[in-house]
Amino acid sequence: MDNALYPVLFLDYLRQSLPLFDHPAVRNVALLALTAALTFLNYRGLNIVGLSAVALTAFSLSPFVVMSLLAIPRIRPHRWLAINLQGANFRGYFNNMFWNLNYWDKASTLAGEVEDPSRSFPRAIFGAVVLVMASYLIPLLAGTGALDVSRSAEWTDGYFAQVGMVIGGPWLRWWIQAAAAMSNMGLFEAEMSSDSFQLLGMSEIGMLPAIFGKRSKYGTPTISIMCSATGVIILSWMSFQEIVEFLNFLYSLGMLLEFAAFIKLRIKKPDLHRPYRIPVETFGAVVICIPPTFLLVLVMCLASMRTFIVSGSVMLIGFLIHPAIEHMRHKKCVKFINMLPESCSNTPTVQNQEIVDEASVSLLPGHSCVKKEPQDFEVNFNGIMEKE
Repeated sequence: MDNALYPVLFLDYLRQSLPLFDHPAVRNVALLALTAALTFLNYRGLNIVGLSAVALTAFSLSPFVVMSLLAIPRIRPHRWLAINLQGANFRGYFNNMFWNLNYWDKASTLAGEVEDPSRSFPRAIFGAVVLVMASYLIPLLAGTGALDVSRSAEWTDGYFAQVGMVIGGPWLRWWIQAAAAMSNMGLFEAEMSSDSFQLLGMSEIGMLPAIFGKRSKYGTPTISIMCSATGVIILSWMSFQEIVEFLNFLYSLGMLLEFAAFIKLRIKKPDLHRPYRIPVETFGAVVICIPPTFLLVLVMCLASMRTFIVSGSVMLIGFLIHPAIEHMRHKKCVKFINMLPESCSNTPTVQNQEIVDEASVSLLPGHSCVKKEPQDFEVNFNGIMEKE
């Protein structure tokens, strides 16, 4: 659902200068072509996604740096304090702010593909926090400080292009449009990678059918990528605000489950293999989950009745899918990656040249076998188990 936003935002920026994309037929064809091209890039591998993300970040931020510098002589600080509480759309405000600042947990789905995540993750997250704060606050302060307060009602998604027009002229407007549009492509690529590798990981530990664990010759999860692309196409007919509200509600539910699982695993399985471990004990783990839990509940309380109905329907489908998957596993009508042989031997089976470490096996329901002979294993950054 989150990934369906980025092609929509891409076209919202382009239509500021190309009204052609307001036409439904043209817009739908563009959405399909865009999704297909970006899906193919994701299929080609994480190296391409990673390198393109770095390049797109630099390209996307550069016009906003220029705009902020050009805006300095025009900034009037009193404009930052002009507030119209009666005309404020707080539901839209909290939903947009929450969406703009969430999904940090998605990085965890790629931990098994990263070399030395315990060193890489803290550095990357810290740098990203600083970069995200600066990239939102500085252009926003420049734009609102440089434009007259009477134009505040015009702000909507894609409006930074108009801000660039006022501050720098047509050239800056086009530059911002191109940068903003391309940044959405980078977000699309990163989101599809995390979504597809999440399905891949669930398949590799036996939670989903084995077909989701199939990799292409580039090492990417083919079927999982196709599922993600299909979801984007289905949801892209919705508006930006509709998708954001549905997305935030479901994301909040998912995060509450993540927090519960995080704390439970710290208590039940303190010695579980973890590519990256948050450096706090169990009490600290509980404490750091309390503030975001309050924020998640607040976002859910602001949802409309339509969002409650749609999200409730999605949750119901999820509750029905799980027993259906278990039924297929029991009847053996669909192939699963069998993490433990029938004899409960020490060695997991190999599927598609990918094996998940035995600690993950212990999380699966119904696997309570006790090893008779301890063996030592290590997991390298490609996720391949090797006997020491």
